[in-house]
Amino acid sequence: MSNAPETSAYLRTEDAPLLPAPISMVGIQGWIIANLFPTVGNGIVSILAGAFLVWIGWGVLDWALFSAVWSGENREVCAVEGAGACWPFVYSRFAQWIYGFYPIDQRWRVNICFLVGAAALIPMLMPSMPHKKWNALFLLIAYPLITLILLTGGHFTMSASAFLNAFIILALVATFLPLVAFGIEEGIQSNRIGFGLAGFGILVWLASFVIGSSIWHSALGSFSPGSVGAAIFIGAGGLLGIGQLRGADNASGQAVLRNWLIAGAVVFGLMLILKMDFGLQEVETSQWGGLLVTLVVAITGIVASLPLGILLALGRRSKMPIVKTFSVIFIEAWRGVPLITVLFMASVMLPLFLPEGVNFDKLMRALIGVALFSSAYMAEVVRGGLQAIPKGQYEAAQALGLSYWKVMSLIVLPQALKIVIPGIVNSFISLFKDTTLVSIVGLFDLLQIATTTSNDAKWASPQTGSTAYFSAALMFWIFCFGMSRYSLFIERRLNTGHKR
Repeated sequence: MSNAPETSAYLRTEDAPLLPAPISMVGIQGWIIANLFPTVGNGIVSILAGAFLVWIGWGVLDWALFSAVWSGENREVCAVEGAGACWPFVYSRFAQWIYGFYPIDQRWRVNICFLVGAAALIPMLMPSMPHKKWNALFLLIAYPLITLILLTGGHFTMSASAFLNAFIILALVATFLPLVAFGIEEGIQSNRIGFGLAGFGILVWLASFVIGSSIWHSALGSFSPGSVGAAIFIGAGGLLGIGQLRGADNASGQAVLRNWLIAGAVVFGLMLILKMDFGLQEVETSQWGGLLVTLVVAITGIVASLPLGILLALGRRSKMPIVKTFSVIFIEAWRGVPLITVLFMASVMLPLFLPEGVNFDKLMRALIGVALFSSAYMAEVVRGGLQAIPKGQYEAAQALGLSYWKVMSLIVLPQALKIVIPGIVNSFISLFKDTTLVSIVGLFDLLQIATTTSNDAKWASPQTGSTAYFSAALMFWIFCFGMSRYSLFIERRLNTGHKR
């Protein structure tokens, strides 16, 4: 028997019980310590910032809620000493802030546009909703046409030359896209005569907007220069299509003819629709105002700026000198002037350069100016995303034999647009707020309507103007904050990175 001392060993057969985290690390107290008081310096800054926010917040709440006036019929209730916000004024003028000077008995048309737009937009913003393609087609094609007819009444005075000009523009796009997709040099070489006549027709058509009509009529008699240029262009297009169809494998020629037929069908359909009598009272755009004008300008600018910005960004990075030069000049020219100057030029100066008898609606001129201006800024945002894509992505796509547009649409642009989502939404928010500048050309947007109605003698008081601006700012904030929150939602949903 050994005399060695007995030893005992303890071997744990199960995990030790988990102890609760320190109270300073969990819950609200843990969040406060980790984010507001991690160090002494941060704690001092947090206390000072918190005190300032409490002071400002209490002042706003006291003015907007506790000391505010909630009922009354005129300025006397708001002219009391120590009174806060004058909410009876907002209630009495709120309808005018929404519709402007739109006839009261016709405001149901505006309400239908708002409801249909919201009903179509909400499912579009929900990723899990099906039939997104049809929803997008409705929003981009059918809804603008429905809105145009409802808001204006459908009384259009477009002449045959206007539809002809629209067809020429669509036909140009229809010709350009297949040539870019299949190769410009090859397409032009296959039918030089057709392209030569088409170019000459376009020059004649463009010259009709620059040179005085009296000079043209002295040379052409009763034929308008626009119709002559259009006839040359359309005839050249026929030769172009026939020439390109030589050979069963000429996909570019078939695409040109197909797109021309689609363009003709679209213009013919628009001509039939716009010539119909819908039995609605005509409401001129000068009677529009308030939130209606703000949304029309903002939505038009947002919808038009993104595709135009993408095309300009691709053009600026193109290897074709003409396309690149045009894109650079366009972007730098529009970014080099403030929006207020663009609106002033579109409203006051543009009619001076148009032929006699040719004029555009004031709101239409503002919409075009805003769309072109915002597209230049959007182009730079998208270009930043394109430059962030590694070169290997382009090389891998080209190694698969993909064409330029397939490389861009399937490989590069989805990644680039995902990267620049914050910049895109930031441009949208900036554009939405910049709609207040349309007041410089005599359009009564939401802010201008609020300013005008606050000068009403019936409600004139020390708090009327402050209440009007506070209410308008709150309405702008709701829209802009909604866009920023949705942007964050999309960023989180599309995030494929790994956080460390």
